[in-house]
Amino acid sequence: MKYYLYHIKGKKIGVTSNPEKRIHKQQGYKPGEYEIVLETTDIDHVSRLEVELQKKYNYKVDQQLYKNLKNKNDMKVNVTEQTTTFDVPVSKLKGRLMDIMGLSWETHLGEFELTIDKIPWIMKNTNTSMYNNNRCFIYNKAFHEEFYANKTTEYHELNIYDLIRDWATEKGIYKSGDAKTQYVKLMEEAGELAQAILKNDEPEVIDAIGDMVVVLTNLAKLRGHNIEDCISSAYDVIKSRTGKMVDGTFQKD
Repeated sequence: MKYYLYHIKGKKIGVTSNPEKRIHKQQGYKPGEYEIVLETTDIDHVSRLEVELQKKYNYKVDQQLYKNLKNKNDMKVNVTEQTTTFDVPVSKLKGRLMDIMGLSWETHLGEFELTIDKIPWIMKNTNTSMYNNNRCFIYNKAFHEEFYANKTTEYHELNIYDLIRDWATEKGIYKSGDAKTQYVKLMEEAGELAQAILKNDEPEVIDAIGDMVVVLTNLAKLRGHNIEDCISSAYDVIKSRTGKMVDGTFQKD
């Protein structure tokens, strides 16, 4: 994994493995408002250098080295020939899987990658470790057969919006958030989508659309609705609508 040491001049020195998410989306800084000081795969070196530069520029100094903080927050995955074990109890697994989307790990059957469509299957087929109630596991062969052997799966029957709502509940969004802040976030994500379209950056288009769906799901819930009902209501209106395309836009009769 590559780590980036970044400098927001006059404000902070930090380290991240994902500048787009950490600096742009979470902190709101655009290219030109910060500089990447170092790119490296050496987490020990970048962790030490972060603290040295924080002291040099008289910025707030992190109490923990980045490598220790990262290890504390990351979910460990232990792989044997038979199983993949996660170091969290089943009750916390959904939220942690959402946090580490894109994680991949090697097994004797090949590389596995964690994507949104695999989470429902993992949750249905995970088992609590007989040695430690705070760990759970899946069987590698079963996982491989479901997703890497060209077989249809049952996860399509499950509702992806339920996963989003479970994640948001665990993160306290419904308890402490409100619809107004979600709307502001929606506008931010719409801006990200506009930039991605203009740049013809398809991965970012996918990412922005997905983020907007997550925000809309949470906004609807905060207003007392399920997004599925909102979509159904909209479809009931448009399904019989007639019209024609004019200059690339559908205009109803």
